[in-house]
Amino acid sequence: MSEALNELGQHIEMKRPDCVLSYDVTGGELTVNVAPSNISGLVEFLKTDSACKFSSLVDITAVDYPGRDKRFDVVYHFLSMYQNHRIRLRLKIREDEMVHSIMDVHPSANWFEREVFDMFGIIFKGHPDLRRILTDYGFRGYPLRKDFPTTGYTEVRYDEVQKRVVYEPVSLVQEYRQFDFMSPWEGAEYILPGDDKAKEDAK
Repeated sequence: MSEALNELGQHIEMKRPDCVLSYDVTGGELTVNVAPSNISGLVEFLKTDSACKFSSLVDITAVDYPGRDKRFDVVYHFLSMYQNHRIRLRLKIREDEMVHSIMDVHPSANWFEREVFDMFGIIFKGHPDLRRILTDYGFRGYPLRKDFPTTGYTEVRYDEVQKRVVYEPVSLVQEYRQFDFMSPWEGAEYILPGDDKAKEDAK
């Protein structure tokens, strides 16, 4: 299997030197690192080339590396049911860069690209309806960025007096920020429910 994937990687690298930066086969999976400049053209090649036939778009996602100059990896997964192969495309972009939409090649990219925009703030150039898809209207920030606070910026609750849903800034009192990570097996002084029975059985 790895030999076939290596041959496929070599074929793609040879045919599309304008897009392919490198490739590797790890854990039985082919990953191709690509330049973002012509992602749509490469995806179309992978779909139509007789050795590839990656006709099914499985997923589009991203990974955030905040300490890196090119902060985001945008990752595409494709499946070829004709050749029984899978491929992962990975491209690196800066926070202020846009990625070309691949909706003209795979219309199913619509909601995938909207989700990546919603969660990471990555803009897909040429997308006909790029708006949030999972978060609420007026949501601030991008939840899957590493610098997004786990508590978020606002909380939503139903107000009995106003008889409507209200949005308020998150306000946590300090005592809820203290965490005790010790377990009873590390010498903690408290006893978890059920541990007292274990001591009685041991007598």
